[in-house]
Amino acid sequence: MPEAGNKRYAIIVAGGNGVRMNTPVPKQFLKLDGKPILLHTINKFLDTDPNIEIILVLPQEHLQYWEQLCAEYMFHKPLKIAYSGQSRFHSVKNALEFVTENGIVAVHDAVRPLVSSKTILATYKAAEMYGNAVPAIPIYDSIRQIESTRTIAVDRSKYCATQTPQCFRTDIIKKAYEQEYHYAYTDDAMVVEAMGEDIRLVDGNPENIKITSPKDLLIAEVLLKSESSFTPSK
Repeated sequence: MPEAGNKRYAIIVAGGNGVRMNTPVPKQFLKLDGKPILLHTINKFLDTDPNIEIILVLPQEHLQYWEQLCAEYMFHKPLKIAYSGQSRFHSVKNALEFVTENGIVAVHDAVRPLVSSKTILATYKAAEMYGNAVPAIPIYDSIRQIESTRTIAVDRSKYCATQTPQCFRTDIIKKAYEQEYHYAYTDDAMVVEAMGEDIRLVDGNPENIKITSPKDLLIAEVLLKSESSFTPSK
């Protein structure tokens, strides 16, 4: 297996439109503890490793609003902007145009602001060793498989819930995104797996929820306050 370069990229996918939130503002721009969710997410990566190169994926029509937020919250870190496409697949493919050096690419949902630095570092390091890494957590609920008109109980120990960031060596993810789009691709691991790569799992963090509904936003507020209470003051 070729060695990965030292360069670390993070593609932050922020293409949401706020439909499920039923708000005029896309969910990635909603405030969490007084600051837009998207800024929490970007800062988590930069706080973990200031040398990570951020590539932010936005709908073109949201660019001006993003620039206003940067001015309002005095966010001046340099990053690249890629425009979102008709699907997540096309959005990530657009962002990969900015990946020009060998290294590791992380792809992360903008609305997962509570990813831990431990999870971020674990996925990068595992991808450097094995070519890819996806964070996952156990499923504690009983689960059933739906088959036509009946359901079947399945062994939950054989399943897990995957999260982001999903990390890949640059040559692997670039090659994967040369494939034709398929509607079944719901995350980047599926795209990479489609060309024959085995996916490596690492431990995620349970707090790393995806904020897609008003209830999720309330939960994230509680989790963020809890996280802050256990963070030593500097």
